[in-house]
Amino acid sequence: MSKNRVEWIDFVRAIAILTVLYIHATDGIFIISSDSIMNFTMFSRVFNFASLFIGRIGVPFFLMITGYLLLDRSYNDERVRKFWNKNCKGLIIVTVIWAIIYAISLQFVAVGSNQVNFAEAGNLFFSHMWYMPMIIGMYLSMPFVASALEHFDPKTINQATIVFAFLAFLLPFVTVVLAMHGIENVNIQYCLGFSGGVYGIYIILGYLVKKNLFKKYSSAKMGLLAIVSFIICVLFQYYAFIKGYDFFLWYEFPFILTGSFALFELSSRMGKVRAFPLVSFLSKYSFAVFLVHNLFRLPLLPLVVQLPFTEPVKAIILWILLIIFSYIAVVIIYRIPRFGKYILYMR
Repeated sequence: MSKNRVEWIDFVRAIAILTVLYIHATDGIFIISSDSIMNFTMFSRVFNFASLFIGRIGVPFFLMITGYLLLDRSYNDERVRKFWNKNCKGLIIVTVIWAIIYAISLQFVAVGSNQVNFAEAGNLFFSHMWYMPMIIGMYLSMPFVASALEHFDPKTINQATIVFAFLAFLLPFVTVVLAMHGIENVNIQYCLGFSGGVYGIYIILGYLVKKNLFKKYSSAKMGLLAIVSFIICVLFQYYAFIKGYDFFLWYEFPFILTGSFALFELSSRMGKVRAFPLVSFLSKYSFAVFLVHNLFRLPLLPLVVQLPFTEPVKAIILWILLIIFSYIAVVIIYRIPRFGKYILYMR
């Protein structure tokens, strides 16, 4: 790939990890420091709703990068085995190691604090690890999907992606809207089979961006799509709050899909990235930071919660602290001979 394409991928990867840290910081403050969103001011509520959209674009970014880089390849039996050996084996081992690290470390974190609900915090503590079995499953399937995609025109693939997206995103959205208005137990039956579900669709979209399928749409239209998606996400959450409906914004929400995709496509059109040495640094350690950052979130929560500031300010403070501590930690660990790269899955 050309230099500018490498730069924009590093830029998206850096943004992805920063938004992951951001969502975990805001989740920590808004879920743990108060019993209910009813305790928040109007500004704090809107801040929380906006933060959920911003934070939720991180995982789609990572998945679309995966599709962009790994699906446009040719695989045979030997390359499949090599791919699995290089990517999946080490990832499985690292996942088990970090699950053990988190299980042990939780026992040593300030249990008994009156400032944090540790039953809830314990769940949040492991919240990011759901990503690991998901991405391992995607990696195991990657060579087969890539081989299938070789035989079809990108336009045909896009048509299938639209259908799958309709099933994976729109139908659940309709179910939520009906439930919000008192029409319960409307279960629309569908099966996505081998599609990879909502996460597989994000990966396929990354592949289609690589194929320049969306370059016909102007940057202005893509920017508008991103802005409209953000506004709808915020307004929908606020409407659910007004209705008293317990709505949880997740990656199957259709406007997380449209917003993150539009931003990814816009990023692919970037030229030279400003402050690229810093962007490259953030990108290089992104997955390592993903692995370690929750080691700092839980012990920091009781301290940040007690600060005499509003929830939005506390969330920003926690986010900055997570960035600083996590990157310092991974840089130090990375330099441990024969250990650092392996435990952080750095290659």
